[in-house]
Amino acid sequence: MSSDYKFQGWMGLDPSAVDGNMKWQSYEPKPWQETDVDIKITHAGICGSDLHTLRSGWKPTDYPCCVGHEIVGYAVKVGDKVEGGIKVGDRVGVGAQSSSCLKPDCEECSNGVENHCQNVGKTNTYDDRYPDGSKSYGGYADYWRGPSHFIFKIPEQISSEDAAPMLCGGITLYSPLKRNGCGPGKKVGIIGIGGLGHFGILYAKALSADKIVAISRKANKKDDALKYLQLLRVHGTFIQVGAPEDRLPAFNAFALIAKGAKIGGSAIGAPGEIREMLDLTVKKNVKAWINARPLKEANQAVVDMGANKARYRYVLVNEAHAT
Repeated sequence: MSSDYKFQGWMGLDPSAVDGNMKWQSYEPKPWQETDVDIKITHAGICGSDLHTLRSGWKPTDYPCCVGHEIVGYAVKVGDKVEGGIKVGDRVGVGAQSSSCLKPDCEECSNGVENHCQNVGKTNTYDDRYPDGSKSYGGYADYWRGPSHFIFKIPEQISSEDAAPMLCGGITLYSPLKRNGCGPGKKVGIIGIGGLGHFGILYAKALSADKIVAISRKANKKDDALKYLQLLRVHGTFIQVGAPEDRLPAFNAFALIAKGAKIGGSAIGAPGEIREMLDLTVKKNVKAWINARPLKEANQAVVDMGANKARYRYVLVNEAHAT
């Protein structure tokens, strides 16, 4: 198998990277294992997580860091022990998670919720460490390497630029909708119609919800929090999927007690759910609202993302590989 290519990409070196100061440079990927796949990247979506990480918003980032966890491209090297029947030349993608422990005695991994694995081995696609101590790097790059369990064949009916943002943004909304029974007879409210929220509308419709309501957000978060909970029906459920850097606002307990309401959270989705989402995307012809940008303009695209200019997801196109 040929491996005469370099791993290089846009690297954040310090928190100023989020202001358009990423640097293009080489890096060392994780050591090769026979369960791995190398991907020649053609498209990489820009996610809000990328900005949080570049500026060390959630926690101190392990610089240098290459962000991007909505990756689509072509398999150029495939190990002897890969899963999913992936072959060299297949168009594939990877989302926000690149590994989990996958142990038979892991309650989460053995029950198809690898995204909630609590053990050593759960690894984010970038700014994380694999069990051997090597760093994970993301998709604002030419190539990506990672375990095949979290790599997915992209159906031919979905374009690469549409598929990329679905691998994080899409599944982040599809998973909680499906797990909480979205379908005929259900009413769904989506708070905030942006990069995540627009996927909520698309997949609630694809899952055949009876009614979908888009709810705008205002500056007063405390008032908004109470308003949203008051909108719940009796035995309704509020699911938080966004991850702000500040704390969620407080609310009165009676907002839950009076209606027997529930509050929950959801993080991305499991590999099985991602494949299910891609199948539904084909069946229902779901199409993301994206703005394509050249990979060489990644710095400006990140700045524009921070200024809320995306409608509704930016996708970086590696023009050297996409043609």
